[in-house]
Amino acid sequence: VRLRAPIVQVRHVEPGDTVGYGATHVVESHGRLAIVALGYADGFMRSASNRGTAFLGTTPLPIVGRVSMDLVTVDVSHVPESELWLGAPVELIGEHATLDDVARAAGTIPHELLVDLGARMQRRHVGRSPES
Repeated sequence: VRLRAPIVQVRHVEPGDTVGYGATHVVESHGRLAIVALGYADGFMRSASNRGTAFLGTTPLPIVGRVSMDLVTVDVSHVPESELWLGAPVELIGEHATLDDVARAAGTIPHELLVDLGARMQRRHVGRSPES
């Protein structure tokens, strides 16, 4: 199982800036945040707020702030600017963010993560054909 979503914005932040509904994350140092086009309306669990980790390639990106209806914010302060571009695919479930790891961070089980993924998610089945 793999779930990826594109970066739609990168913002520079200063110490004291807050992130997410209810300002649940306070930025501690100068850095950058990326906004990823995925949220709880897509079935990504709000309980991953301030707890989960996404990946850009092999680089871990902490989820900061609350998962909102359509967006997730990740800390990309340690990612080289050359690797950040609008549309860059962020892995939320996959090789580096395993289903078990994501479920554990969200305080649930892998099955719940899968059944919650909404109709807005494009599904593509790869592998054996149904006749096999």
